[in-house]
Amino acid sequence: MSLYPAARFITSAARAAQFVPDQGREVAFAGRSNAGKSSAINAILNRRDFARTSKTPGRTQLINFFALDDSRRLIDLPGYGYARVSKEMRDHWRQLLDDYFHARDSLAGLILVVDSRRGLGDIDWQMLEWAHSLDGPIHVLLTKADKLSRKEATEALARGREELGPGVTVQLFSATRKLGLDEARQHLDAMLEARPPS
Repeated sequence: MSLYPAARFITSAARAAQFVPDQGREVAFAGRSNAGKSSAINAILNRRDFARTSKTPGRTQLINFFALDDSRRLIDLPGYGYARVSKEMRDHWRQLLDDYFHARDSLAGLILVVDSRRGLGDIDWQMLEWAHSLDGPIHVLLTKADKLSRKEATEALARGREELGPGVTVQLFSATRKLGLDEARQHLDAMLEARPPS
């Protein structure tokens, strides 16, 4: 059963003028193309195919707004850094993301999806810089952790925590093995409810 049975798609935005009204609370999911962002959203909400997944990286090219209930939203930001698109499109995505982060008073937190095998890249740090300007909580999912050995997973988690410092929470996650689901849900709920995660 879905944890958010009323969740529904609202709209996609290619520019700031198309954003939904800046009311209530929303949590944004971001990550490099092919990091497993859509799979993570689907697993956390327990909604199959809620966020579109694809074998072609970079399919999320717009900002997608989803209502979780009457006052809370989940935002699926464009995948970045891998998709085979033109420089003009990449520049458009950067501007769109910049507009989003500087326009949303309702943005209550960011969940950044990072492939645990690759670690943080330059564009991930740019995303974190945008998010830090909002002074909201940031939680990092180190996805595809099932593809690492136990030693590799421990090292990836320790490296992530060291790189990100005390202001960002980090966890291992696997959508296919359901690893870290409860922890991820606690952080999402805490952001939506403006309370510390349990």
